[in-house]
Amino acid sequence: MATHAQDQERLSSNETRKLIAADKVEGTTVRNRAGEKLGSIDNVMIDKVTGKVAYAVMSFGGFLGIGDRYHALPWGMLKYDPKMESYVIDLDKEQLEGAPSYRKTDALDWDDPVWAKKVHEYYNVPPFWI
Repeated sequence: MATHAQDQERLSSNETRKLIAADKVEGTTVRNRAGEKLGSIDNVMIDKVTGKVAYAVMSFGGFLGIGDRYHALPWGMLKYDPKMESYVIDLDKEQLEGAPSYRKTDALDWDDPVWAKKVHEYYNVPPFWI
C-alpha cells in the first residue's frame, strides 16, 4: 500500500491541479453528457511548433481491441469531469458512428489539411492552429 508521501510524489510527477502527463490521459474513459461510455483515449497528438494539444485519439467500438475505430477528437471539445473521472464530449454514439475515423492499419496523414478541416467541420469546433 502506498504512503501519503508516495501518493503526493506520484501526483506531482504525473498531475497537478492544472496539468496532466500525457501517459495519464491515455486510457481515460470518454463519456457523453448522459454518462454513457463512448470509448477511451488511445493517444494524444501535440503540435510540435506551438505545443498545443491538437487531438485526443479515442478508440470507439469493437471488442477487446478488435474492430476498433479511432477518432481524432479536437482537444478543445473535451472537458474533464472529476466526478465521472472521464473526459466528456457533447456527442452520442450515433454521431460518432458518422464521424471521420480510421483503423489502426490505415495510413493516416495527420498533416493533410483537407482531412483536418473535415474533422473540425464535423465536430463544429475551431481548428487548433488558429
